[in-house]
Amino acid sequence: MLIAAPSPNFNTRKLPISLIVLHYTGMESGPAALARLRDPAAEVSAHYMVEEDGRIFALVDEEKRAWHAGVSVWHGETDINSASIGVEIVNGGHDYGLPDYPAIQIAAVIELVHDIMGRHGIGPEGVVGHSDIAPGRKQDPGEKFPWDRLAEAGCALVERAG
Repeated sequence: MLIAAPSPNFNTRKLPISLIVLHYTGMESGPAALARLRDPAAEVSAHYMVEEDGRIFALVDEEKRAWHAGVSVWHGETDINSASIGVEIVNGGHDYGLPDYPAIQIAAVIELVHDIMGRHGIGPEGVVGHSDIAPGRKQDPGEKFPWDRLAEAGCALVERAG
């Protein structure tokens, strides 16, 4: 079940959807991350945010361009925000000790990613981390992210190459 939590931080998509970009929030808590993703002054957003307990918040309609990728590139494409669906996963990240991802949260991520893949005809090679599209600039979703669990579910490749 999706929980509506609209963000005003989006604009018009310029490319067809071909990627799903996974992030960690890198903040102290889910409520803090949700507030930031919905704050017009922050100028950042994602299509979805997955809480540690598995709840999924819908922030930006998939047909719109959320602002989650920043300066990034994938296979020559530089407007990653236009070409992707952004999924923020609540996790403190490197600034907060890089905690483990709870199993219930990863199950929700897998279900969400699987649904998005089906809606947009995206294969497992189209599911990437923020660190894949912005190497050297971003580390998320981090080395504790269970890419192997997503790969077993057909929702990612364990080895992702830009």
